[in-house]
Amino acid sequence: MIANKLPLWITIFLFGLVLRAQEVRTIEKEEVISRVIENNQKLKISEQEFFEARADYRQTNSVFLPNIKLSHTGFTTNNPLMAFGSKLNQEIISQSDFNPDLLNNPDKIENFSTRLEVQQPLINVDGIYQRKAAKNKMAASEFNTLRAKENMMLEVEKSYMLLQLAHKAIAVLEKAKEATLANKKLADDRLKQGYLQRSDVLIVEVRVTEVDNQLQYAKSNVKNASDYLSFLMNEPQGVILQPSDSLQLEYLPEESFLKVPEERADIKAMEMATEARKKIYQADKMAFLPRLNAFGSYELYDDELFTGDANGYMAGMALSWDILQGTKRFGKADKSKAEYEKTKLEYEQYISRSQLELNKAKRALTDAENKLRLTSLALEQSKESLRIRTNRFEQGLEKTTDLLMAETQYSEKELEYFQTIYEYNYALAYLEFLSAR
Repeated sequence: MIANKLPLWITIFLFGLVLRAQEVRTIEKEEVISRVIENNQKLKISEQEFFEARADYRQTNSVFLPNIKLSHTGFTTNNPLMAFGSKLNQEIISQSDFNPDLLNNPDKIENFSTRLEVQQPLINVDGIYQRKAAKNKMAASEFNTLRAKENMMLEVEKSYMLLQLAHKAIAVLEKAKEATLANKKLADDRLKQGYLQRSDVLIVEVRVTEVDNQLQYAKSNVKNASDYLSFLMNEPQGVILQPSDSLQLEYLPEESFLKVPEERADIKAMEMATEARKKIYQADKMAFLPRLNAFGSYELYDDELFTGDANGYMAGMALSWDILQGTKRFGKADKSKAEYEKTKLEYEQYISRSQLELNKAKRALTDAENKLRLTSLALEQSKESLRIRTNRFEQGLEKTTDLLMAETQYSEKELEYFQTIYEYNYALAYLEFLSAR
């Protein structure tokens, strides 16, 4: 009985997978952007990196805030020194305790102490510079997070346009398939009437197969583009996404793109990182200065747990100065100086490379604009050529191969035209990304 039912369950399961694979959902670009901002894992990772840098900065509050420690300690001992000292702290010393025999061989004694310790930094010059460096690192991380978001928006723009282009290719190829099927029907009729040879019909059938293959490839591109957009949105894959709008030509804005703006997020991040290196170098140079700290403690003593019949306190200030640590301090300062100088060079190189990339992007946009003009003209010419050859073929005045060549050329030029629109739009989006528009 189970063996008879198994094929039915397999069939139902496979049918469910097919339905899932064929699910189509219309989506707007604004919706994609919103979900990517909310759910994208890469953006969340970048945000956590900022939180990490912010936590490092908050740790430097110790340069100004006190260190407070509370402890409770208990022990038992017959050590002469410890026993006498414990009695002294508990304020239970009597005249008999000065008996030499008791001093040398005391009885066992229990001692419990509660201790509150406070350490307050007063002067810590190198710590102050380290705090400034941590603040610059936090600012650099914040700018990196902002640039990561801008970079993700460019990726969304590109992926959404690729999805539009893939659907556009399907539309073009489906129209081409209709045309080839119409030509095949006409060729079959001509074959029956004796006006065409079988070889001519085979040529048309080959063209139909070619269009079918291209159409299948275009559908695979739609699935790939849909899966990638779903990945960016951190959503389940396998759903075919249908953009709510079609691929349209964007127009060049009136603003000029001459120079890389210094306020661009990634450049500001490099600037803050360079400033952080400078502060670290200054901190290492200031490490030879003395440090001044205040300290104090309050203690409770007793021979019972968590009690305190006796108490005492201590307060004071400590000036510490590490005069020489071999050559460690000098080597550390030299290293931080070299790292600072290297970061400055990397910052200047980054700006130069960014300007190079901007100039390259401007030329790419100009090339895409020229290509768009040429492909538009070529599309009009191929469309007119197809119209003429189709009319002549219907009248029996055109060869089958010439008609198929014209139809193929028109289909290719139409695909090339939409591909060029994508290239132009992406070149413009990338140029705006580099210009922080």
